[in-house]
Amino acid sequence: MQQNENTTRLSFASRFFLIALIICSAAVLITLVQTMGWATLPAAVPAAFRWAAILVLSYGCWRRNHLTTWILFSMVIGAEFGYDFPAIAQELKIVSQVFLKLIKTIIAPLIFGTLVVGIAGHADLKQVGRMGWKSILYFEAVTTIALFIGLFAINISKAGVGINLPPATQTEKLEVPPPMGWQETILHIFPENIAKAVAEGQVLQLVVFSILFAIGLAMIHEPHKGTMLRFAESLTEVMFKFTGIVMYFAPFAVGAAIAYTVGHMGFDILLNLLKLLGTLYAALFIFILGVLLPIALWIKLPLKKFLNAILEPATIAFSTTSSEAALPKALQAMEKFGVPRKIAAFVLPAGYSFNLDGSTLYLSLATVFVAQAAGIDLSIDQQILILLTLMLTTKGIAGVPRASLVILMATATSFGLPVEPIFIILGIDELMDMARTTVNLIGNCLASCVIAKWEGEADFDQS
Repeated sequence: MQQNENTTRLSFASRFFLIALIICSAAVLITLVQTMGWATLPAAVPAAFRWAAILVLSYGCWRRNHLTTWILFSMVIGAEFGYDFPAIAQELKIVSQVFLKLIKTIIAPLIFGTLVVGIAGHADLKQVGRMGWKSILYFEAVTTIALFIGLFAINISKAGVGINLPPATQTEKLEVPPPMGWQETILHIFPENIAKAVAEGQVLQLVVFSILFAIGLAMIHEPHKGTMLRFAESLTEVMFKFTGIVMYFAPFAVGAAIAYTVGHMGFDILLNLLKLLGTLYAALFIFILGVLLPIALWIKLPLKKFLNAILEPATIAFSTTSSEAALPKALQAMEKFGVPRKIAAFVLPAGYSFNLDGSTLYLSLATVFVAQAAGIDLSIDQQILILLTLMLTTKGIAGVPRASLVILMATATSFGLPVEPIFIILGIDELMDMARTTVNLIGNCLASCVIAKWEGEADFDQS
């Protein structure tokens, strides 16, 4: 009897998958025919097919009833809504902003609680030092490779060559802070006021404070140590539950974010800067296959389990273009995957300042793009100097709004490059940010696995 029920269920799932595939394929084909001008169709026809496909997908999501599935579905319906109703979609940004505000309230107490419990609750403080230098060594090596890949990719594609710049008077203006020297960069790591660091979202400063606080706590005796440890542990557990509640809002926020992006920019922008966009995505893909994958194979990471673990936080990072939005879920996912909490809580937040693989690759690529668009031929020596500069300036930028653009503008100004081409990039920056933020997230999750393996505390096979 049970076997018959399972057979019936599989048969229904197969039929449903086939129907969904046919309807979705028809929607894509008809939309492509209309977009390419191969046939003249009423606008309502492709729209009807797309919404029919969405209805079929919604039924599949309802049957599966999983948060990740709903988040992925919300991206589809958000893109369609933004395309069909751009005026309304541009008003939906507030929904994603509310979600990001809620997520940002989680970051500080979660990092503080997890680091304090992980360090002060661990008798071996020497391990903290080991994790620190191992993490920095790993971060520097991987981000340097990312910079070189971005440099090679843009020199091969020459995406900026042949662009006609608009008059400077027609471009948008941004306030660009002066580039930080090495002294300012070091000072930026240490908090002068922990409340100010929390308010400004300075993740690295919060990590430094939490580590020093935890070391101080580890050096005192009972009953004070136990009381503060129990508080930090309770705080962490509460924030994880708080994260679970906020995540129920994620599908609405993700759908609204995608709808706003499509409604604000439209799909035509892909045609204008397709070469630059394709260069970035190809370079990031090469980085994943050529750098991250070999590292994962080297530490014998169970890839399927790892991909399943990072799917949800990576989806959130891609759709919201915010690494911080995915941090709470990534911490939970890595702990469940087999990375000890004390290691995940140390490596992931630190990685948001020192291991921004996607952002560093983008910055080397975008800086040369700016020169190409301005008709400036940079020598190899100049490009290497830019790369060395970016190795320094890309550290400690977490929490800065539009951080990559700020660093890009500062780098261009430092090397006497015009800023006008950067305003061209602004049009598709959100689409580029989706990819680089996702790679940032994947790279940091992998980094936590690497450090756990080096420390001999990985438990991936049991995850």
